[in-house]
Amino acid sequence: MTIKLYCMGESGNAYKAALALEMSGLAWEPVYVDFFGGETRTPEFRKINVMGEVPVLVDGDVTLTQSGVMQMYITEKTGKFGGTTPEEAREVMRWVFWDNHKLSSQAGMTRFLMNFLPEDKRPEAVIPFSQGRLKAAYTTLDTHLEGRDWIVGDAITNADLSCCGYLFYPEPFGFDRAEWPNIDRWLSNISAAPGWKHPYDLMPGSPADRA
Repeated sequence: MTIKLYCMGESGNAYKAALALEMSGLAWEPVYVDFFGGETRTPEFRKINVMGEVPVLVDGDVTLTQSGVMQMYITEKTGKFGGTTPEEAREVMRWVFWDNHKLSSQAGMTRFLMNFLPEDKRPEAVIPFSQGRLKAAYTTLDTHLEGRDWIVGDAITNADLSCCGYLFYPEPFGFDRAEWPNIDRWLSNISAAPGWKHPYDLMPGSPADRA
């Protein structure tokens, strides 16, 4: 049975799940959700996800929300990306939780404010504050990656697939790979891994579609 991922190309959180699915080798297909057209706020979509968010993963009778849970599910089905020991598995989850709280939450909001919100509605005082928090997160990640190819262990894990969620997007939000050499090298490792695709190539929907 083919897994369905309700998603859109602009969503870094959806990208985390889509990239894990693609690189795992599981059969899956994207189902485009028109977020900017208000689809996630409709009663029909709320029947799929009461939280009103993308992504949503549907595999037969299993419906999952939250990208980290989807990554765990993919690991359960394939044995991939979860670490090779219980200690590594805990470390993977530690970084997934860190990313969701410290990195992706700030990157997603800042990118949305700077690129997708009408200019006259942008809270200008909030953007530099968020970028300051992002700089702290980049520092944490870049320091950790010194001398490491991957965040945990000797192979790509959900920690990598989670933390990279917003860092391949081209829109400006306060991230310049050239300023973070260890992150830059690590992102190159990810994009060189079998099955990697850019978010706008992996999922339907991009800013160009609305231009």
